[in-house]
Amino acid sequence: MKTIYLYVLDTLADWEIGFVTAELHSKRFFKADAPLLRIKTVAHSKQPIHTMGGMKITPDCLVEEMDLNQESILLLPGADNWSDSRHHAVLDAARELLLLGGTVGAICGATVVLGNVGLLNDRSHTSNSLEFLEMFCLGYNGQELYVDQRSVSDNRLITAGSTGALLWTKQIIESLHVFKKETLEAWYNYFSTGNASHFFELMQTLPSADNK
Repeated sequence: MKTIYLYVLDTLADWEIGFVTAELHSKRFFKADAPLLRIKTVAHSKQPIHTMGGMKITPDCLVEEMDLNQESILLLPGADNWSDSRHHAVLDAARELLLLGGTVGAICGATVVLGNVGLLNDRSHTSNSLEFLEMFCLGYNGQELYVDQRSVSDNRLITAGSTGALLWTKQIIESLHVFKKETLEAWYNYFSTGNASHFFELMQTLPSADNK
């Protein structure tokens, strides 16, 4: 079973994880033979955190309790207090996970802390802007690998800027192989355009439609 670890911290940007948590938890658009997976929230302590939107989340486990392997996925959302030293442990876990062949996804402010520890220096990546990374990342030397797109996936590292949550989610789902290709394309097209025709395309790709 694949485990998706979602790191939670105070001021977490709720909207950046909304698409990915909803689709992976509900499994409503999964293909019939999708691999089993579970989502676990992880933090530096078991104390509840409060998101930017005021939601309270009690972590399922601590960073040191994570089972890191090539089937693991670690998601790092944006937040206003990533500079707190208590979050250093999860950055070490991100480095270890990439070395093991697992997947790390980071969005918005989380890309800054990855840049600060050098994890953006050897993979194509994005963020809020190149200037943003250069301003806030003392350990950043990945300018030649910066891609000016909303979300970028390269060698198991999936990064996005603050407006890239939808494409970030698409690339995460793609890496997990839980949607059929045509389902994922229709899903993304519908939510990115609002065109109802893509919703009907989406419905036609689901396992229930195959059995009609």
